[in-house]
Amino acid sequence: MTTERRMPAPTADERTMLEGWLEFHRETLAWKCEGLTDEQLRSPAVEPSDLSLLGLVRHMADVERSWFRRVLTDEAVTPLYWSDEDPDAEFRLTEADTYQEAYAAWQAEIETARSNAARFGLDDLSEGKHRRTGERFNLRWLYTHMIEEYARHNGHADLIRERIDGSTGD
Repeated sequence: MTTERRMPAPTADERTMLEGWLEFHRETLAWKCEGLTDEQLRSPAVEPSDLSLLGLVRHMADVERSWFRRVLTDEAVTPLYWSDEDPDAEFRLTEADTYQEAYAAWQAEIETARSNAARFGLDDLSEGKHRRTGERFNLRWLYTHMIEEYARHNGHADLIRERIDGSTGD
């Protein structure tokens, strides 16, 4: 599999631009994981950190799930990998945790996110509220936050991937 990353057109309208940058960053995380074994993907960035590429994929599956299902559409879903008792569980990996499973879960959440977001305008407020703050968010804010979330974690992924096999790239 070779991940194709597409930058949005420089003259796109606002929604197309936001969705385009979100897709670009989703594709970037997949690209950073490409061609590695499960063992390499489970490899932590640096000791004692649990941060790994596989953990980042699991984390982003839950981030997509939380914002586009729990907040945007007020769907009563539980997290895939973490819990209130263990909020960083997505980063605590075992030999049984595979990229195939995490990637499938992540892609399923992305497809649901796309479908749910398509029902909203950029200024429409979410049907649900943030679980801690009780705030509602418009879709524009949510897209911008997701772009920021992916961009930050893709920076982590750059460093992890370089440590694993020396591969670099933007």
